[in-house]
Amino acid sequence: MHGEYKVPGGKLVVVDLDVEDGVLRNVRVAGDFFLEPDEAILSINAALEGSPSSTDAAGLAARITAALPESTVMFGLTAEGVGIAVRRALAHATEWSDYDWQLVHMEPQAPALHMALDEVITAEVAAGRRAPTLRVWEWASPSVVIGSFQSLRNEVDPEGAAKHGMTVVRRISGGGAMFVEPMSTITYSLSVPESLVSGLSFADSYAYLDDWVLGALGDMGIKAWYQPLNDIATEAGKIAGAAQKRVVGPDGGPGAVLHHVTMSYDIDADKMLEVLRIGKEKMSDKGTKSAKKRVDPLRRQTGLAREQVIENMVASFRNRYGLTTGEVTAEETARAEELVRTKFATEEWTARVP
Repeated sequence: MHGEYKVPGGKLVVVDLDVEDGVLRNVRVAGDFFLEPDEAILSINAALEGSPSSTDAAGLAARITAALPESTVMFGLTAEGVGIAVRRALAHATEWSDYDWQLVHMEPQAPALHMALDEVITAEVAAGRRAPTLRVWEWASPSVVIGSFQSLRNEVDPEGAAKHGMTVVRRISGGGAMFVEPMSTITYSLSVPESLVSGLSFADSYAYLDDWVLGALGDMGIKAWYQPLNDIATEAGKIAGAAQKRVVGPDGGPGAVLHHVTMSYDIDADKMLEVLRIGKEKMSDKGTKSAKKRVDPLRRQTGLAREQVIENMVASFRNRYGLTTGEVTAEETARAEELVRTKFATEEWTARVP
């Protein structure tokens, strides 16, 4: 069995192993990480040899930590990362490079249609009818997008939303509210087979699916990192938030994961505070008293036009994993438009948590 895991912000860990009578055998750990002393790699292999194949990633990491010499120095590598690579091997997880990735970058769409397209495209990936897809959004109008489980009245000030012409829609994923203006936001979705995140905890899957964009930002001179559970941040402040939804495959089989991210390009923080009701409790757990200071836009940090930032991000993804240009099919569009009519544009859905 073969498993790989790129430690977020670190290096690639590769594990090859066999399973005999329910235990790990012939374990070989490799990768482009740095490790001292040399014999520490033998200690890692020995710690994993004979482990029950049911041991979770934390248990495997504990075995590794206990076996390492006191002088061990790991750079770009963690015991937890090795444990995850083992679990991915056992789960027969796939890798980014196993797929022919498709890019969808359409003309601006209404907010409700974006919600529906996410659901339809991810369902198509789950059914095996569509390749894993990176979809870059363009917005036809300003919007507030609330999480699947958020209270409408607690999150949105209706007078502020009406004043600024904001359409309020509810997405299928959890997480917090998104304040969107067409040229001030960069939003993208990844619709990926569930096997890509096999062996990862829910929290680890966020970091794993965000890693490529951290690299893309790094290529633009921005040192960014994943901030659990679902933020991307720099020293200047938060620049993006992510959300996920797991979609079950046909007949309950392997499904797909929707992972979408909204990035602040040139946010109007004063307008945002008129539209969103951002509570003191939410600010307190972020270590700041001001929502305005919590978000720092990419325009200021990069000095690049929004279109150039998107182009750089797409190029970075293509260089890493390959990417061909695709489109939403007529059938997918029709299904999405039907979902808008029956779900995403209805008061019943938008106010399902009043």
